[in-house]
Amino acid sequence: MKSAVLHLAVGVLAVQSAALLWAQSGSADTTARVAVTFTGGHDTDPRDHGRPVVLIAAALNVPSEVFREAFSHVTPAAAGREPEPGQVDRNKQALLGALGPYGITNERLDAVSDYYRYNGGSGRLWRNVPATAYATVRGSVVTGFTITNPGAGYSSPPKVSIPGMADLNVVATLAFGTDVSKNGSIKELAVAPAAH
Repeated sequence: MKSAVLHLAVGVLAVQSAALLWAQSGSADTTARVAVTFTGGHDTDPRDHGRPVVLIAAALNVPSEVFREAFSHVTPAAAGREPEPGQVDRNKQALLGALGPYGITNERLDAVSDYYRYNGGSGRLWRNVPATAYATVRGSVVTGFTITNPGAGYSSPPKVSIPGMADLNVVATLAFGTDVSKNGSIKELAVAPAAH
């Protein structure tokens, strides 16, 4: 008798488990993690001719306008040419003359400048690390985001897309700071309200 009751109980549990699995797999309430795609994020102010001033200024801990003003006194070498030693010295003095009052040393200026050196003519960017994240999707609604790697080196918010949700507008907020390994990283992802 006990054996029959036990078999009956196991059978009921099996049916309930199967029903639960079916409900989860076929329900609109199913929760899934979907990889987010980041595109671009390396735009610069037209005044800066491709130079990532927002990143350089943040790494030096000065406002972008301060660095932009300091750089306006620099005479860059012609495209594809190395600057003459005398020109390098004059440019360095112009930069340090403007940035010195903000506590920027020659060593710090060199370190940041070298880190964000780039070759715009060849299409090569400054150092950067792509971000990775996933969206938590319940049914057809994004309920949240998890940033698995915030990346670094974004000079503008990248375009964020989620497969199968082309009309969804996701906004990326960036974080800037003096640590170049985190400068220009993804701070937050959020779904923007739909326009009316």
